[in-house]
Amino acid sequence: MARPTRQYADERILDRAAGLFARHGFAHTSLKDLADAVGLSKAGLLHHFPSKEALFQAAREMGRVHSQQVLDRVAGLPAGAARDRRAVELLVDVALDRPGLVALASRAISALGTDEEPDDDSGLEGIDRLVFSLFGVDPEGGDTERLVRVVGMLSALAVLSLSANRAGDRTGWRPHIITTCLDALGHGGPGATPPAAPAPTRSAPSDPAQVED
Repeated sequence: MARPTRQYADERILDRAAGLFARHGFAHTSLKDLADAVGLSKAGLLHHFPSKEALFQAAREMGRVHSQQVLDRVAGLPAGAARDRRAVELLVDVALDRPGLVALASRAISALGTDEEPDDDSGLEGIDRLVFSLFGVDPEGGDTERLVRVVGMLSALAVLSLSANRAGDRTGWRPHIITTCLDALGHGGPGATPPAAPAPTRSAPSDPAQVED
């Protein structure tokens, strides 16, 4: 069996590290925690990345790369339900393959409007702005309902992709995650039942003589 490439090994390390950073924050995640999570000694981890800071920045950079790839694939679609659906499908595939990266992005986005300190001094940049661009959202103003829906969708995506990986059933969970994300955005997912039409109301007769006792 062929050994995994250095790039593949590094990406797996970065995804697992991103998951830890998402759960505990940068300041509260130690090198030992990171090394244990990826199955390496601290020296072995430092052979791949020279410091915790370098590991964190590399994880965010990989997240930016994946987000840019998704944005490039939907950029030609007009805003609307079809673009939202395609963006969600692509993000779900990224999230199922790299759940830690999505969890890290969701942590940064979910901190909007709170007193939580950011993990670094970059603010809302890179992966965060790319994800908002996917859905045409301005986090600093504009449509509040749309912003709330996108943040909710991303939070659900992070939790569900992690759960699917823990369950070991990414294929089975995928359509349901897509449906849930689209519901959060206000679109019916695949197979969704349209709302029932309201029952017709009976108008009152204009001639009082037509009223039955």
